[in-house]
Amino acid sequence: MAHADSLRAGEEQQSRRPEKSHFRSDIEGLRAVAVTAVVLFHAAVPGIGGGYVGVDVFFVISGFLITGLLWREVSSTGSVRLRNFYGARARRLLPASAAVGVVTMIASLLLLPPLRVPTVLYDGIASALYVGNYWFVIDNINYFSDLLTPSPFLHYWSLGVEEQFYLVWAPLMLGTAWVIRRFRRDKARAIASSRRPYLVVLAVVTVVSFALSLVITFVVPAMAFFSLPTRAWQLAVGGLVALTAIHWQRLSAGAAAIIGWAGLAMILVACLWFTSTTPFPGTAALLPTLGAVLVIGAGCATPSQGCGQLLSTSPMRAVGRISYSWYLWHWPVLVLAPALLGHPLGLAERIIAALLAAGLAWLTLRYLENPLRFAPKIKNSGWRSLGLGAVATAIAVVVGLGLLKVVPTPIGNGAPASAITLRGPSVPSGADMGAYDAAVTQTIAQIQVALAASFEAKAVPSNLTPPLTNLAAEQADYTYNGCLRTPYESGQPECVMGDTASPTTVALIGDSHAAMWTPAFQQIAGQRHWRLQMMAKEACPIMDARAGGNFANLVEDLQHCQQWRDEIVARLTAERPKLVVVSVWRGYGIDETMSGFRAFDKAWLNGMTQLVRQLRDIGTQVLVLGPIASPHANVPICVSGHLDDVTACALSRSAAVNQSGITAEEAATAAGGGQYADLSDLFCTTDRCPVIVGNTLIYLDVSHLTLQYSRALTPAIAALTDRALAVGQHGSR
Repeated sequence: MAHADSLRAGEEQQSRRPEKSHFRSDIEGLRAVAVTAVVLFHAAVPGIGGGYVGVDVFFVISGFLITGLLWREVSSTGSVRLRNFYGARARRLLPASAAVGVVTMIASLLLLPPLRVPTVLYDGIASALYVGNYWFVIDNINYFSDLLTPSPFLHYWSLGVEEQFYLVWAPLMLGTAWVIRRFRRDKARAIASSRRPYLVVLAVVTVVSFALSLVITFVVPAMAFFSLPTRAWQLAVGGLVALTAIHWQRLSAGAAAIIGWAGLAMILVACLWFTSTTPFPGTAALLPTLGAVLVIGAGCATPSQGCGQLLSTSPMRAVGRISYSWYLWHWPVLVLAPALLGHPLGLAERIIAALLAAGLAWLTLRYLENPLRFAPKIKNSGWRSLGLGAVATAIAVVVGLGLLKVVPTPIGNGAPASAITLRGPSVPSGADMGAYDAAVTQTIAQIQVALAASFEAKAVPSNLTPPLTNLAAEQADYTYNGCLRTPYESGQPECVMGDTASPTTVALIGDSHAAMWTPAFQQIAGQRHWRLQMMAKEACPIMDARAGGNFANLVEDLQHCQQWRDEIVARLTAERPKLVVVSVWRGYGIDETMSGFRAFDKAWLNGMTQLVRQLRDIGTQVLVLGPIASPHANVPICVSGHLDDVTACALSRSAAVNQSGITAEEAATAAGGGQYADLSDLFCTTDRCPVIVGNTLIYLDVSHLTLQYSRALTPAIAALTDRALAVGQHGSR
């Protein structure tokens, strides 16, 4: 975590004694609390589910120290020497972060699967430029998600926030001083004596930023978590403490002790109480932020008493001294160690890895940070300090760009394999339901044979389809020229396929998990002479499954989910298709926590029943497709790292199939008068689920099918669809 300069930083000391700055050993100890919380959280130590709030504590510390530093300069000189200010920050922060970044990029190239490496290198380049936080926002990264192998640069987001804070804060203080000079007669005295304008500015920043954080946490969680505008209030409240230090100084020793211990307790409660599912930052961030405010404020009066006495002990200060470097090292060590060892880390191994990172931090502080930071020729020159930071950043960026040129291409070296071929038995017109059931059973039996045979070959076939090198194009094909709407697009274009003049209409509706079945339904529509309507929207279940409060509803409104649902139901009511097929992702709220939905909960099941009943009331048959076996991880990345033994990427059926959820959905569908298709046997044998069948890659990413596997399953989907239509002809079963 990027820190302000801890040597020679402090609060204002005005009261009965003259204003001065002095070293705050209690703040150095508070850094130890913050970094230890983050490290224990990332090491998944039981009970520290909210350790990520250590970053919030760092933000308050930085706001306090930097604002105090700038205020002392502007109040004594009327200005801020930007070159020296930015030079000091560059000398303190950039060499270490660049060095760790370079080592991390090289290690990632050597240890991570080839498909993962380019994204990690881009993360490293963005982090070296201190825009990593917005890079992660653009990628819609969930800080708490495990869908991808975590980026070893994910923790650099906070460095981006702090560097951006430095860029903004000094001009903000200068601008305030200029306004004071512009409108006050006694300009020199006004700047030197009046804190009020600065307090007003910081108060406005706090209120506006907190309001943004409160709303955006529930609307665009990644933006709320990673961006400066939604985090600036935490830095600003630290600044408010710095500017009101004279008032904190007046606390009695007893009151200061109570306030300090209460603040430290608030931080610890947040570490122990919060979890990765806590909406954050939002209102939850108030607890650790105000806790840090109380600890720092109490220390203005009695820095070596109360909790300050604990924070000022030698062990706490020792950890505080290496906190910046430890923060830099701990996450890449934890992320890359499993790849080096070839297995996930146990608790003891994670703790050892964290301690190893602490050792690297001490070496970095001793042999890199301090020598450059205190070298007289660099320290005494703002330009040289800035130049040092620029060179460090340039080296990290150039290394990242260079490594992108040598990332290996993941191509299977196994023998070519045949494509999976299923033969769908034909059912004569007028046959009874037993014939349709038999057709489904026979088709699934063929798939089971193919799934079992897939474990006989270990090496990835050289004719894998789609190739691992062409997945981006595959993902683009999913949109079907805009038929699959993105989260913030409204409306639904007319997307008709198959025999467009046919009187028999079949509608495929849902989210991206409906769109992924389009290749199968296109072929079926061509064979059966159906008019196929595809209507789908990302991140919006077709049923109303909202279980949250007003903010969750706000997300829905901004994403036009309810509007889109209403439009789809109205169109289906007008067209009255013979069959509506519903397919949705079941990862809402489970593999990610950024939506207002949670698969398989009460609201989800009630919404499914209501949707099915609503569609049945217009006279159409309804078939709900169950979930595909979920890998909960990016399969192509895994395959690229196991080209010689792809069975290492196979899934356990018990982990990939939520049988209790499927059973509940089946009952909910039946309650609405529809039919349900459990698809688990299309992906798994009795105990395992392969990721390649024949020469066909099953999964495109963490949850979607490749279009090729969707197409290969056409006979199975056709048998299920024919049976659903036959139920309408023969009456309910």
